[in-house]
Amino acid sequence: MNPISLLKSRPLIFDGGMGTMLQAAGLPAGALPESWNLERPEVVEQIHLAYLQAGCDIITTNTFGANALKMELCGLAVDQVASAAVAAAKRAIERYGQPDRLIAFDIGPTGKLLKPLGDLEFERAVELFGEMARAGERAGADFIHIETMSDTLELKAAVLAAKECTQLPVTATVIFDESGKLLTGGDAAGVVAMLEGLGVAALGMNCGLGPVQMTKLLPELLARASVPVIVNPNAGMPVIREGKTCFEVGPEEFAATMEELAELGAAFIGGCCGTTPEHIRAVAQRCSGIKLKPFTAKNETVISSYGRSVSFDNGPIVIGERINPTGKPRLKQALREGDLEYILTAGISQQQAGAQVLDVNVGLPGIDERQAMVRVVTELQGVVDAPLQIDTASSAVMEAALRVYNGKALVNSVNGKRESMEAVFPLVAKYGGVVVGLTLDEAGIPETAEGRLAVAKKIVDTARQYGIDKKDIMIDTLTMTISSIPDAARVTLDALELVRRELGVKTVLGVSNVSFGLPCREFVNAAFYTMALERGLGAAILNPNAEAMMNAYHAFRALWGYDEKCADYIGRYSGVVPETRAAAGDCSLRDAILRGLRERSRAAAGELLSQGQEPLAIISQELVPALDEVGRGFENKTVFLPQLLMSADAAREAFEALKASLAASGEKQPAGEKIVLATVKGDIHDIGKNIVKVLLENYGFQVIDLGRDVAPERVVDAALENGVRLVGLSALMTTTVESMAQTIHLLRERAPGVRVMVGGAVLTADYAGQIGADFYGRDAMSSVRYAEELFEKK
Repeated sequence: MNPISLLKSRPLIFDGGMGTMLQAAGLPAGALPESWNLERPEVVEQIHLAYLQAGCDIITTNTFGANALKMELCGLAVDQVASAAVAAAKRAIERYGQPDRLIAFDIGPTGKLLKPLGDLEFERAVELFGEMARAGERAGADFIHIETMSDTLELKAAVLAAKECTQLPVTATVIFDESGKLLTGGDAAGVVAMLEGLGVAALGMNCGLGPVQMTKLLPELLARASVPVIVNPNAGMPVIREGKTCFEVGPEEFAATMEELAELGAAFIGGCCGTTPEHIRAVAQRCSGIKLKPFTAKNETVISSYGRSVSFDNGPIVIGERINPTGKPRLKQALREGDLEYILTAGISQQQAGAQVLDVNVGLPGIDERQAMVRVVTELQGVVDAPLQIDTASSAVMEAALRVYNGKALVNSVNGKRESMEAVFPLVAKYGGVVVGLTLDEAGIPETAEGRLAVAKKIVDTARQYGIDKKDIMIDTLTMTISSIPDAARVTLDALELVRRELGVKTVLGVSNVSFGLPCREFVNAAFYTMALERGLGAAILNPNAEAMMNAYHAFRALWGYDEKCADYIGRYSGVVPETRAAAGDCSLRDAILRGLRERSRAAAGELLSQGQEPLAIISQELVPALDEVGRGFENKTVFLPQLLMSADAAREAFEALKASLAASGEKQPAGEKIVLATVKGDIHDIGKNIVKVLLENYGFQVIDLGRDVAPERVVDAALENGVRLVGLSALMTTTVESMAQTIHLLRERAPGVRVMVGGAVLTADYAGQIGADFYGRDAMSSVRYAEELFEKK
């Protein structure tokens, strides 16, 4: 049953926390909550019943971590666990006596980062989530609920899996920090754009924050979302009272804020970590009289990447055209030779020059276009956060790229031919995207503006039959060459204005073709571009490194009121001397690390060695300062996790080249301090620990990684055996913070001189202090800074 069909007069109420309730019922520290579906099903059933009696409309199954990666650790099968979980929920509803209550089959993250940031393949993630979703449907769940996602690529894998493997409705929630960002940098606009493109029934946020913090984030979600919004906060953050872990927000305080969230417009409200039946009862009582706010379709045209969203409703957009082999011999060579860093640098330089979106076209005879497109899209998203335009004439290549693309892409293109629309529209409907429609059909390119309008209308009308709204269509009225067709520019611009006015859709043009065959082409291009902007052009595919084009763009934004108080224009042109941008082959080691270019980093390190610089000097004067610069950006939220990790990989490549030189010369780098890292007993989420490990190693520390689900005794033994002065502990789940406390207690008993730093989504600085930790790492870089300070390493 679709939960949206039950939204009548009031918001619907989800249940609250499961893990903390199981702990209260005796779940041992470090035990997997899902195992109690089989070992103690009566306890799980009773928790469900308590939430139903408290007044919830939806109960979520005890399957948050029931994927094969986790279940195989304790010898359990996914289907077995899922079946028992749904059965417990069904029994609870039967005992409650109101069969209209819904069962949401709960799916949480895998605990791993997907490539290129981690080692989990995208399709493997789809398999893991698909196995869970199928099991939930077979067992009789009403819908799939995906929650606590912090990476949009993993979120996409989960939604795709649920929709490909079941017929059930899908809802999804993510975990934001207080600034409204995901771990990987995504914002509300990008999350909404991607999830709605994938066809979820409802979306929202859960975990990570308490209800008060979520009141600050909800208005942005509501302003963006066309589907109902879910809000399931924690009961604040964990604290220790009378020696026990509990949460700081009580039922009445929680319910008062949830009432505010419902009044703002949340359609589904409930709880996450630390909430109990008492919290949900208070929510049900306070919110029973609140009238459901209508959720209305938003008409904003938005695309996104992992870390940035771009709206076509706030002024013209520049789409960088340089990753397209047409007329570019060096790019053709790079594609044939697999020279990925040349392509990545082309993307980086365009974003630095002001392109908000990057076109990616790798169509070239003699290469595997599908393989090349997937590789370029995947790697390019590791070094730039600009959304991409997938540009291909092949529907097979288009689908391969859309599948792995992290976000909601611009899709170039479809045209008015029935064959084209039948191939492209199903892909856009499945994967989401804003599709570019070319005004040509079986009869060719119409010679008149009215003819092109007719083709555009056919594209828009046909797209609607596939469920694609006109906000997700941009029409290209086709730029023709004025040297061969004298009135080509006028017809294109007249058609553009007609399409915008008559159909109400955004427009896009490739500009450069207008001047083909003419001298001083940039002058013609800039004039034509300015004319198109005045006619209402939404986006242009152009060379952002062409000064005349970007001058026209910035001047138009200032003249047309898009640049408030001309601030951007003044900042760009007030006494600024144009800089010369380095090409792919001559950027410095610092630049290569900042850009995340691995091969170039190794080569740049080699060049410095060949110039006679000492390896240790290169490390201290070039490599570490570059890492520090990236780290400061991460701390200031101008750099996000993907860029941080790619820069770390680039630094590692340079360091490998320097190590070889050190070994050959007999010179030795001073041994770094040893640090033990572990994810605590019962927790197999090692994303945070692995990120900290990568950064510590890049800063010269020797990391002894004990892995995940590590018993306290093993942590202590490793600390003593290796003579370390610092241990780092990680925990993601509320059910495992007790294991962290036990580990710290044992360290204090047996290794009192060892310092302990802790981190994880469920922790706070106060709680870390209460369980005896010396330092709380709010993020990976803060852990590095603490280690440097502790060891006075600079």
